[in-house]
Amino acid sequence: MKTILTLSRYIVGILFIFSGLVKANDPLGLSYKMQEFFEVWGLHGLNDFTLAFSILMIAFEIIAGVAVIIGWQMRLFSWLLLLLIVFFTFLTAYALFSGKIKSCGCFGDCLPLTAAQSFMKDLLLLALIGLLFANRNRIQTSMDTRRSVLLLGLTTLFSFGFQWYVLRHLPVVDCLPYKKGKQIAEQMKIPAGSIPDSTVISFVYKKDGKELEFTADKFPADFDESTYSFVKRYDKVIRKGNAEPPIKDFVLLAPSGNDTTQALLAEPGIKQWLFIKEVREGDRGSLTETIRQMKEIAVAKNMPLFIITPAAEQVIGSLGSVLDGVLVLRSDAVAVKTAARHPSTIYLINQGVIVDKWSLPDSDKAIQQMQKM
Repeated sequence: MKTILTLSRYIVGILFIFSGLVKANDPLGLSYKMQEFFEVWGLHGLNDFTLAFSILMIAFEIIAGVAVIIGWQMRLFSWLLLLLIVFFTFLTAYALFSGKIKSCGCFGDCLPLTAAQSFMKDLLLLALIGLLFANRNRIQTSMDTRRSVLLLGLTTLFSFGFQWYVLRHLPVVDCLPYKKGKQIAEQMKIPAGSIPDSTVISFVYKKDGKELEFTADKFPADFDESTYSFVKRYDKVIRKGNAEPPIKDFVLLAPSGNDTTQALLAEPGIKQWLFIKEVREGDRGSLTETIRQMKEIAVAKNMPLFIITPAAEQVIGSLGSVLDGVLVLRSDAVAVKTAARHPSTIYLINQGVIVDKWSLPDSDKAIQQMQKM
């Protein structure tokens, strides 16, 4: 039994540490996934707290994984892990059986799992954690108290420190479709070999005050247009496919409302893009100076500057005259959140290919690199 418990501890601990580290690389990704669940459940008031929830959950996964491996305070951590895995299993089961959420984001964007794969993974963890919980009084730590506390303290500092770093400087490992070297236009195409949705034509008719729905091959035996009144016809999805492009809903609208997406992506030459999800009060000064320097580079290096934002009115109102001569393009909020993991993110684009990108706190590096070109 001791060998089984030790093996279970290591499996659970390693999986939690790995899961936490993958998500710690992009805590905003988990935050957006939480918002997706809250939107489905109608809990819109919690959207402002999802980043804090994300950071705490990721840190706990890593800390708990280390604690389980060394067997520290198993009476406490077995309870916490059991509660957490029951919650995770509920989420993955909901995603799988409701069909409203495609994935739970268990391993982030770097290792995407289907809802079914996530659910099976959580069932395995539930069984292992249940075993550890049942035998929690028999598990002894392999380290003395001082070293255990020191190790967990360092783990805690790393968990929060690493997340602070990537939130400020962009993910260390970029697993998004907007990573360096990707051509945006190609990422907007459906991958070859994808399976489209399977649909059937469904009809809705009204008879005797009741609406009846049936497919083209299953019309009622008594169907007669004198007694059945047509309501609507639509395509009903009976099996969901995977024919979706990596980048969806990426549209660049000029102030006139014209779609300039394909024209900008196909136009030769290097361009500067500045994604602004929102203008935070503390970023206003840095943004103003960065835009001023980028405008100088645009003139000196013939590298046009475009600002892309879902909040054009707020951006124009906040940044004022520094935007004179800069084209502000509107884009979808979800697309901007995916492309810009910092509220203000600089892109260097060459005919639709992402050459490099930086967060606003690293704008000095971006300016230096562009000045050397």
